[in-house]
Amino acid sequence: MAGTRRSDGGRQRTSRQRGASPPAGSRADAAQTVEIGGRRIRITHPDKVLYPSTGTTKGEIIGYYSAIAETMLPHCRDRPATRKRWPDGVGADGRGDVFFQKDLGDTAPEWVRTGRIQHKDHVNAYPLVNDEATLVWLAQLAALEIHVPQWRFDATGEPQPPDRLVFDLDPGEGVSLQQCARIAFLVREVLRGMGLDPVPVTSGSSGIHLYAALDGSQSSDAASAVARELARSLEADHPDEITSSMKRSLRPGRVFIDWSQNNAAKTTVAPYSLRGRIAPTVAAPRSWRELASPHLRQLEFREVLARVARRGDSLAELVARGSDAAPDRLDAYRAKRDARRTPEPVPARGRSRSGSRGGGAARVADDDTEGDRGDAPVFVIQRHEARRLHFDFRLEHDGVLISWALPKGVPTDPGVNHLAVPTEDHPMAYRHFEGVIPAGEYGAGEVRIWDSGRYVLEKWREDEVVVALEGGPGGGLGGTRRYALFRTGREDGAPWMIHLMSEETPHRRPRRGRASAAGDPAAAGPDVPAPMLAEAGAAAALPRLDPSDWAFEMKWDGIRALARIDGEHCALRSRSGGDLTAAYPELAALPRIVNAEDAVLDGEIVSLGGDGAPSFSRLQQRFGLTAPRDVARARRAAPASYLIFDVLRINGRDCRGLPYRQRHELLTALIDADPGVPAALPEVFAGSGAEAAEASRSLGLEGVVAKRWESPYRSGERTADWRKFPSIATAEFAVIGWRESPSDARGIASLLLAEPAELAVPAHAPDRAGGPDRMADGAGGASPAWRYAGRVGTGFSAAERRAIRARLAPLECARPVAAVPSEARRDAHWVRPELVAEVVAKGRTAGGSLRQPVWRGWRPDKRPGDLDA
Repeated sequence: MAGTRRSDGGRQRTSRQRGASPPAGSRADAAQTVEIGGRRIRITHPDKVLYPSTGTTKGEIIGYYSAIAETMLPHCRDRPATRKRWPDGVGADGRGDVFFQKDLGDTAPEWVRTGRIQHKDHVNAYPLVNDEATLVWLAQLAALEIHVPQWRFDATGEPQPPDRLVFDLDPGEGVSLQQCARIAFLVREVLRGMGLDPVPVTSGSSGIHLYAALDGSQSSDAASAVARELARSLEADHPDEITSSMKRSLRPGRVFIDWSQNNAAKTTVAPYSLRGRIAPTVAAPRSWRELASPHLRQLEFREVLARVARRGDSLAELVARGSDAAPDRLDAYRAKRDARRTPEPVPARGRSRSGSRGGGAARVADDDTEGDRGDAPVFVIQRHEARRLHFDFRLEHDGVLISWALPKGVPTDPGVNHLAVPTEDHPMAYRHFEGVIPAGEYGAGEVRIWDSGRYVLEKWREDEVVVALEGGPGGGLGGTRRYALFRTGREDGAPWMIHLMSEETPHRRPRRGRASAAGDPAAAGPDVPAPMLAEAGAAAALPRLDPSDWAFEMKWDGIRALARIDGEHCALRSRSGGDLTAAYPELAALPRIVNAEDAVLDGEIVSLGGDGAPSFSRLQQRFGLTAPRDVARARRAAPASYLIFDVLRINGRDCRGLPYRQRHELLTALIDADPGVPAALPEVFAGSGAEAAEASRSLGLEGVVAKRWESPYRSGERTADWRKFPSIATAEFAVIGWRESPSDARGIASLLLAEPAELAVPAHAPDRAGGPDRMADGAGGASPAWRYAGRVGTGFSAAERRAIRARLAPLECARPVAAVPSEARRDAHWVRPELVAEVVAKGRTAGGSLRQPVWRGWRPDKRPGDLDA
């Protein structure tokens, strides 16, 4: 690990080849001291073999954790870590001596961040794996496995609500990893119905973990209760394949869905952690496409390193989606500081909020309450005597201080540019900070304000910032100075420079690029036509459609949008005519791929999930946003693409009267794909309707749209020439009861549903209550007008569960209006059937109950009496 490089304005960090190899200069049984991020770590016995079956040494393990640190740390940061240690290795059979360590230990370096948890009779200090140095220190202790909970500490050391949900799918005896993957797809279907988009992780042991981001509004108990209800629901639908019981005797031949790891006191092996198995396997994030492969297997650490280098982190968007709707800009800042050890301001997570500053006039809400800063954004330049003297250059933007470190100081000669190293965003309160950061802390040394004041923004792009700083009286700038910060290359990692602009350089207003012009309502030109709509088709009709008469396309899970191309400008219109242009600025580049000066296109705006399929839940992050800052923030979390499937006009020619076959040929010639433009022309499916439906299901898409080849485009009409065949259909039911929640005294566990008896789906076999014509025990008084349809326990937020219970309270009655099976009656409260709910489900069980229903919401426009309409 010899050699260091500078970053973040003088911070020392080890620089060496990233790979699974022993530290440079190591020799057998020799101890050496390495430095990582300014932390010194003593490495002993790097050549000791910890995995005899593969000959993997301790040095290689340290090399792996150092190489994977940048990818792994976001999934561990601020979570108390417990460790499984194998000081003498895992043994030839993978059963070497191991011990589980929870407490920090007496030999931990003083720089290791810690979090404290009050147990029944004592307080434990746990290490927080927040930096590469801590990860390497744990590897030196042969802590092969690192386990963390689903929640984090905040900046004050207080545990926060969980920011992710986890399911551990553990295959029982006789169950293959491929069978386990099949169950993972079943869990995914339910979670997606709840608006959650899970990411799979092959555990490195025998099973699969599924992670889904939470918004931080639920307690660990509530999350655990939801997970348990989901597991039990799947077990009820697949009793021969799934068990949710903790009894080991029930697991052979089944997959155990362990929901209990959402408990605040429990942990799960961290993503990218090694496993103490016979081989050095890793808890490796995967894609859903990989999970569908018959060759699915666990991955070893070298494979994971190569995979990350090639594909990046499959779990990255989980971190972006967690806790808040968008990533907190100060997470990296907090991760490097302990509020109990540094005098720097360390705001709690969620208190720094993005506003509309950075050239705008709106005031930013943040932790800085020292007077009104006025309309102009502020700056501060601080002299920082850390290990080496440098200056920190900070500009207010998006509610934080965007920061660069200037190792050679602020430039004073327009002919000489200085290096500017981007560092983590700082809180607004940091503009007042002066003081001494204690030794051993990040950035240790004296900080003094060199100059501060307001600035005029001339340009702010991802690769260039131009500002005019108005220095304060007696400040180091000596008045007003203009600076340009610019990235020296197109790639994200290219170095930045800062340039002092000469007084002769004319002042320029920000230029309006294509995105700005596209957002101008005047650029929209004449109103675009209304879109053509599809009728709902019966599933049984799809296989009967002749491919020579019908085209089959995939149904995309997004929002319909018409695009008007006018020269270099693009305007987007929703199905109802609303202007979507400002909400999706990345689509301003559409004219680059259209071989026409004027065109109107029909398509779908989607946001692709981790498996490459459109994710409607992800796209919802973009809905209703118009402020540029809000749009930019949501765009980072959920980038949009435009899938084009029809053309209405080309260079003034109305194409709507042409048959669809000819319009599609024109469209193919009209669009030239460009990797830099987030748009595509999906192919018409080559095959039958039944094959198209099967392809849609296997790809996790929304369904199929069939279009008659000879049909014209009928604007604003819903016609049988276009027919939609969704994979998942919604249905409406009366609510007749609710079950108590074991985790929330004011919430519900599930709702009990019923449908008019004359509409009920016939049961193919008697249910455990004896069928719909026979009441369950104690159900006297049930009306023959209603038939029990099942219970729905997923799809609700914690707030919805409480609101639903409050809404049902006035409707309580003594008995159910339908015959309810005895197992569904436990902890049930009955209500009059006056409210209608909408759910989505995967068909019916043999007894006629809903299979895997997911809550969609109330239907206030309908009464129970309307259900027979």
